[in-house]
Amino acid sequence: MNEHTPEQGQADDDILHSRLVEDYEAAAAHEAVRPSLGAQLRRHAPLLLALGVSIVSVTALALHPPFFPVPRGEFALRTNTLTGGVTQARDGSLFRLPGLHEIRTLPQQDRSYQPGAFARADGPAPLQSVEGLSLGLTLTLRWGVDQTRLPQLARSLPDNIERELIDPILQGVIYRQIASHTVREIFSTQRAEIQQALETELRKKLQADGIVLHSVQIGNVDLPHEYREGLEKLLAEGLATEKMRYTLEQQEKKVKQTELEAAADKIRRETAAEAAAREQIIAAKAQEEAMKHVLPFKQRQVEQRQLEAEAERVARVRMAEGSAQARGIEAEGEARAREKLADAEAYRQGRLGKVSLEQMSAEGALLSRHPLLIQKAMADKLSDKVQVIIAPPPADGGFIGKTLLGGKTETVAKAREAQEAQTEGNN
Repeated sequence: MNEHTPEQGQADDDILHSRLVEDYEAAAAHEAVRPSLGAQLRRHAPLLLALGVSIVSVTALALHPPFFPVPRGEFALRTNTLTGGVTQARDGSLFRLPGLHEIRTLPQQDRSYQPGAFARADGPAPLQSVEGLSLGLTLTLRWGVDQTRLPQLARSLPDNIERELIDPILQGVIYRQIASHTVREIFSTQRAEIQQALETELRKKLQADGIVLHSVQIGNVDLPHEYREGLEKLLAEGLATEKMRYTLEQQEKKVKQTELEAAADKIRRETAAEAAAREQIIAAKAQEEAMKHVLPFKQRQVEQRQLEAEAERVARVRMAEGSAQARGIEAEGEARAREKLADAEAYRQGRLGKVSLEQMSAEGALLSRHPLLIQKAMADKLSDKVQVIIAPPPADGGFIGKTLLGGKTETVAKAREAQEAQTEGNN
């Protein structure tokens, strides 16, 4: 819901004022026509009254908006003054009509309270111990309101809960509790018990007023200066006595520890010697038993090695015999291969001779029939080397190359005839 600010109220007042001025001017304009002013006023009196009431209402709403913003972390309780009904709100805004509604806020979360009246021994209201000594005590109370009784608490709780409700109850309890204990008990020996007693009694008394006490913590204990010095000396002497006692007990324990360690060391050595002797006896017996099995095993190893050597010798002999046989077979095969190669070579030579003889016979016959082929062949062979040959013609009119060959043609012919005769004799 929107809140009406004073600026918006002022704007509404200006609008209403302008409307009233317009109505007044209109009435003045018609004044000449109307017979009397009294009659006009009586006629417009209800309208003017309604406008006045509207202006007053808008101005009141602008200056006093009817919405109450609920603070964060608090409860807002609206009480109807006519019916007594209570409405609860946690956040947002709560509608409030002035004169009809009353709003009270209570804390939603726990709060801490530290009273300062008796915090110091030289303060305005110090505590008194059973010895009559003044002392100060720092307390911290963590409290909250009973949320199941909020409608009732909205009317019963005072405005300042801590100062007007918690502090008087606390003073009535703590002065009586502290006055029944000594300073030493308060300072050290019964501190937890005193704190528990205070918390229990305060919780019961505050619960009746709708306050839930969660915890009470005792902080610093402020002692008188003279008592503090004496207590420190007494504590120092006590600590020294305790330290001496603990030192003596520690020395006695060290002596006993040394004796026990010596006895334990003696027993440990005897046990170790006995264990070593037993180990040696067991080792000797084990060695004797092992030798019974080792000697036959060694003998079998020697026999095994002899058999392996004999098997290796036989294997080598057999390998040598096989190698010799393989070499003989290889030599015999190589000899046979050479014979076959020689026969093949002889056959090849014979065939080549026959082919050469037949070729020479054919060439001789051909040259006999055509003697000019010799000149042509010689010319073909010499054509790439000699371009012109000058030779005298033969006297018998035969082959011109006969003179160049030096009369060897007949010798070649005779050789060919002898070769042909030999070839025929071989066949």
